[in-house]
Amino acid sequence: MNPAGGGRLLRPVGGGVDRPLGTGRGLLLGEDSAPSPGDKLPRDLHQARSGQDGAGGCCASPGACFAPRGCETRGGQGSGPGPGQGSGPGTNGLLRAAFAGARLLGAALGRTERVDCVGDGARRFGSQRVLVEPDAGAGVAVMKLKNPPVNTLSLEFLTELVICLEKLENDKSFRGVVLTSDCPGVFSAGLDLTEMCGKSPAHYAEYWKAVQELWLRFYQSNLVLVSAINGACPAGGCLMTLTCDYRVLADNPRYCIGLNETQLGIVAPFWFKDTLENVIGHRAAERALQLGLLFPPAEALQVGIVDQVVPEEQVQSTALSAIAQWMTIPDHARQLTKAMMRKATASRLITQRDADVQNFVSFVSKDSIQKSLQLYLERLKEKKG
Repeated sequence: MNPAGGGRLLRPVGGGVDRPLGTGRGLLLGEDSAPSPGDKLPRDLHQARSGQDGAGGCCASPGACFAPRGCETRGGQGSGPGPGQGSGPGTNGLLRAAFAGARLLGAALGRTERVDCVGDGARRFGSQRVLVEPDAGAGVAVMKLKNPPVNTLSLEFLTELVICLEKLENDKSFRGVVLTSDCPGVFSAGLDLTEMCGKSPAHYAEYWKAVQELWLRFYQSNLVLVSAINGACPAGGCLMTLTCDYRVLADNPRYCIGLNETQLGIVAPFWFKDTLENVIGHRAAERALQLGLLFPPAEALQVGIVDQVVPEEQVQSTALSAIAQWMTIPDHARQLTKAMMRKATASRLITQRDADVQNFVSFVSKDSIQKSLQLYLERLKEKKG
């Protein structure tokens, strides 16, 4: 059954189990480390609820990592109304959580939060880089990435994304989230190279822990997560969408998606590999990872890295239609099935977190890697200038 009628449905993709926000952190650059002690997945699903990278030349931002070759992105900041507006039961609880959580985030980052009215009693909330448009009555929120020009995943951006997801998870009014971009032409260009260049080993460790925490939180969320991919989506951006239960991609030849780390001489970490393999299968993942492939929409649909391709103006509405279909399933049955399907993949990373961080810090601290990153960032600055 095609829930939106706008694109061919290949298959729904399974999910994960929620876990408390912790020290989730770790890894990059493809070494399978020996297991070390780490957190365990919760035995009971309900106990878990707590109270660029890419290659190429289209990044407009000096911090953009792994922008795709042959897939343009346009800098700048876009905005527009989203369908996740409205009011309904649970809004007051959401507002209390939004204000409290945003104050904590603002204090930590030296800023105040943004909270705007968008309907009769319903409000959108967020931070400097994330905007959440909730519809408590429908049980769905639209989470918009707004870290212009290309939504690179900086340390602060990663932190804000996790905090916003946690707010929604802690409000029982919400059962689903649509993840999309507020930056024209790009979903996310991936990891922020400036976080990995010219900094201390302690900073590299902190950054990689935040990358790992984002993956764990999104991959194991009890909520239904649907990506409305309205722009180019290489490497780290692709990984974020792969944590979701369903992916809708805009039919634009510039909007390529894939894990293209090898194009920069980088090996994708094992949990990047595992996530992609779970979605498209071993042989397709092996070929895509070795060649660093970025799939345009038609190929992305064919290989199964996305579930629907629709006209660009229909991406968000199609994602909302898809999420409605997923929400017809009783939560306990869907959540436990998602946990069962994703537990082994998540556990593999959780048991190797510390070694993962050490591998990343050791790799990125090498003189040869630092020189390569500096040259790449300088080229990006020249293009921008």
